[in-house]
Amino acid sequence: MQRPLIAIMGPTASGKTALAMAVCERMPADLISVDSALVYRGMDIGTAKPDAQEQARVPHRLIDIVNPDESYSAGQFRRDALAHIASIDAAGRTPVLAGGTMLYFRALLGGIDALPDADAQVRAKLDAEAAEFGWPAMHRRLLALDPDAAKRIHPNDAQRIQRALEVHAVSGRTLSSFQVKERKGLEQPVIKIALLPGDRARLHARIEARFDQMLAAGLVDEVRGLVERFGLGPEHPSLRAVGYRQIADYLRGQLSLEQARKDAITATRRLARRQLTWLRKEEGLNIVDSDDEDAVEKGLQTLAQCGVELTGLC
Repeated sequence: MQRPLIAIMGPTASGKTALAMAVCERMPADLISVDSALVYRGMDIGTAKPDAQEQARVPHRLIDIVNPDESYSAGQFRRDALAHIASIDAAGRTPVLAGGTMLYFRALLGGIDALPDADAQVRAKLDAEAAEFGWPAMHRRLLALDPDAAKRIHPNDAQRIQRALEVHAVSGRTLSSFQVKERKGLEQPVIKIALLPGDRARLHARIEARFDQMLAAGLVDEVRGLVERFGLGPEHPSLRAVGYRQIADYLRGQLSLEQARKDAITATRRLARRQLTWLRKEEGLNIVDSDDEDAVEKGLQTLAQCGVELTGLC
């Protein structure tokens, strides 16, 4: 019988990494990051990337794999994650996937549509048009081309609007037309642990405190250095990451630092809300209250109840 993999999910600032590392230290297991911002080299402070000491304790796969001026898609993640899962399985160990990018989890576990590859020239053209007319106007264009996709995408969701318009420009087909075939999901059994807040207000407080810690740790200098080194602009997906986008706007003189802070905290709370919406639709979750002071221990006990053999449990 094939060994099940472990998936640890949850909104931002819910303690996923701490639980994943505890699992890997209590059984023969390897950790695979499921985070669309951790893939970028140099984006450390604003992503709460595990530091050198933490990575020495438990190596993390699929972090620091592309430069911030490069793109990385859900399709690429699926291919890379499947290769790592196969390698971990072959070594007789358990893959532990942990992160909050629910699109990546959905792509891996449920399959993904065979979409055209990204086209840098098309993206640059769309970004230029969006800079002139705004993303809501681009969304209206998408509504005329692909009503089904437009209904699923928020008028301010620049990344998804761009991708839908790019697919149409490159292929002549709508994004929706690629999404009608049955997808092939992961056949390997999965044990899903979801760290969910019992009190949304406490999660919001953690988000605010964590962003203030990032600012104190040098987030502004980190963003400034990345922008200067890689020539980053609004068209780069890395600068659309929550926190980085707002600090980049501050560095361009579009926001005060205090307003960038407020906007980043608000955007992070919205991200958490979207993550929770995704998770409510996910089947087969074993839920652990992330507000619990013993959330890591409770998560380990939940895994043990699911048949996972762990050492050092009370």
